[in-house]
Amino acid sequence: MTVLEIPVSRSVIERLDLQPVQQVLPPDKPPAPDLQIRFAIDFPRDPTDPRELSEVPEVRLWFIRLDAHYPWLPLFLDWQQELARYVAMLVPHQFSPREGIQFNPEALDIFLMGKVFYLYHWLRQQGWEREGKLTQMVEVLGYQLDPELFRILAATGD
Repeated sequence: MTVLEIPVSRSVIERLDLQPVQQVLPPDKPPAPDLQIRFAIDFPRDPTDPRELSEVPEVRLWFIRLDAHYPWLPLFLDWQQELARYVAMLVPHQFSPREGIQFNPEALDIFLMGKVFYLYHWLRQQGWEREGKLTQMVEVLGYQLDPELFRILAATGD
């Protein structure tokens, strides 16, 4: 497993600059299957600001842009450290210091199914195994995929 940590500064976020990612992950070239990505976000804030990074509009906007350019990125994130934070940047949620991130269930459903449909097709284009990786990814977020879904997608030629 190759781990890649991408530094993301406040100025990069404020300029919506994807260059730190583009330098190591060309958008038109899939990464190696064993790559694991982490983000080192340096976004200093007022110490009295109680918000989590995923609640800061500028940070969320940068991640929305990142996801638009790299829709396959969730497959390569360090799922234990990055996946929930990445999803929190894109899906409405509440944060509780005691209970952690509580996603809006309908929004998470829509986000996950959109990713599953896109990634199933994308993985097929790469010639990579699909079902196992997608099943594992959604399980990290507390979901299960019915194996029938993959049979339906396979029948569509995706």
